[in-house]
Amino acid sequence: MPTRLIRSVSLASLALLALAPSTFAQTALPLAVANARAQAASPEAIAEYRYRLQQYQAARAEFDRDAEAYWNAIAEKRRIRNAKRRAGDRISSDDYVLVQPPVYDGPKRPVDPEPKPQPPGERRSLPVVADFVKAAADYYQFVPQRPASELEFKRAYARVARAMGLTREQAVRVYAFETGGDGSYDMQSGLSKSRPGSRAISTAIGYNQLLTTNTLVLLAEQGNHILKVLNERAASLSGPQRKALEHKIGIVKRMVAMARSIPRNWSEHEKLGRTPQGWGVHALVLDIDVGPLLQTHKLLTSVIFARQKGYTEPLTAAELEMMNLTGDGTGFDMVTMPQQLREIVPTSNFFQRSGYERNPVAIRHNTVAKLLAVTDARMDANSAKPGARELYAAF
Repeated sequence: MPTRLIRSVSLASLALLALAPSTFAQTALPLAVANARAQAASPEAIAEYRYRLQQYQAARAEFDRDAEAYWNAIAEKRRIRNAKRRAGDRISSDDYVLVQPPVYDGPKRPVDPEPKPQPPGERRSLPVVADFVKAAADYYQFVPQRPASELEFKRAYARVARAMGLTREQAVRVYAFETGGDGSYDMQSGLSKSRPGSRAISTAIGYNQLLTTNTLVLLAEQGNHILKVLNERAASLSGPQRKALEHKIGIVKRMVAMARSIPRNWSEHEKLGRTPQGWGVHALVLDIDVGPLLQTHKLLTSVIFARQKGYTEPLTAAELEMMNLTGDGTGFDMVTMPQQLREIVPTSNFFQRSGYERNPVAIRHNTVAKLLAVTDARMDANSAKPGARELYAAF
């Protein structure tokens, strides 16, 4: 099986961010206000600002030197672990950085009394479900077959997940974490029917919050299995139902070919996922026949990855979610760690610096044990909600 490329910037990863309040928000000053402040700035205020700016820049430069050394050590330890794992050597505490990242505690950047006027920036809008459906019709002459009800989709997902080897606990608890415990099959990250005016924050859709890139990678890697299941289902039907499913299979074949027409790496599929052709493929997540297969493969590939690496213990839902969120290789590193190491290894070992500094939950729950515990706690709370209970019953 090829190396799995599935990554996720989904509702769940953004739910992690939502557990902590935003640290700051930056907005450009209106032109009139900026001009008025610039006119009012005195020579003394300007001199004070320049002095404080110099202090800030010196403190920040010193912090950045320390931070660069720390994150270089993180990268080097990761390289050593990967090499040892390939060689079958034992991983020990010496193979991790065991101190927390440096925290900047110097002076804040001072406010410029002569701010340069900034024109308002343009906010790029993300495609939403309606865009995916339109693109599917435009580029593939495909209209996803929607379920008659949410329960119908849940039952279809439960059947597929159970048949392919996911446990009820894994499926339900990951659903509870990813969607907040009451999400629909067509739920998009950031959008909520209870919050008029809400905006999409990613292209992630459904029970396991697949991005456009996830859908394309899954089709490229798992297309043969998806087509096999669909063909077996068609063989059990007759008349108009069989004809309709065979027509759908033809469209899925075209989409699989599209996903395989580019180099099999995340960045290339991400580029395709930003085009209308990629949006149209993503509409498969909404289809009652194909959507459950995609949602299941999103999790099952992590289970298979762990087995292929020789890990025979059943993955808990929280462990599976770590692999789902961080990628199989990184998540597997955490999953296979003994409890005594989980208690002391900082979460920073599993991030790039930019990703870590944008994730207040990984910072607050700053060891592997704490991060798994907060994930479990969120799953516990959300599993009691109506959608999770309904999915549990569907199994």
